[in-house]
Amino acid sequence: MPNLTTSPPGQRQPSQFNNRDQQRLILLLRLIALVTFLAFAAAVMPSHWIREASEFLGFDPFPESPLTFYLARHLSLLYGFVGVLLWIAASDFDRYRPLVRKLGVLTIVFGVLQAIIDVMSGLPGWWSVGESISTVAGGGLLMWMERRVGDC
Repeated sequence: MPNLTTSPPGQRQPSQFNNRDQQRLILLLRLIALVTFLAFAAAVMPSHWIREASEFLGFDPFPESPLTFYLARHLSLLYGFVGVLLWIAASDFDRYRPLVRKLGVLTIVFGVLQAIIDVMSGLPGWWSVGESISTVAGGGLLMWMERRVGDC
């Protein structure tokens, strides 16, 4: 009779994992959520702040078009609501763990697509590298940490 308690080669037994890995992943999800909550403020900040931020970062003056403000504010709302979803996932980790697993992969894909869009949009290299590499690295970190949690 085969031994059903052994894991495939390269995998640790569930008992070899500790709750600390899960708590660290939950903390990471909450930290990302807290940072993305800041996007809610950007969604409602005065228009002149958006223009000033654009100039401070060295971009061309922000266009005085209702469409550009609409897009900027809606993107900020979207990021804020991603944070809400991450907070919910962290609050009931066992229930949403399959989603967290997929979020790591999707975040990596998102980071690659960010780089493509940044280049197509003519953004400076420092912006594209900083944005896309941090996004890809964040997705990789989510995947790695989720795998460390194992089958606790």
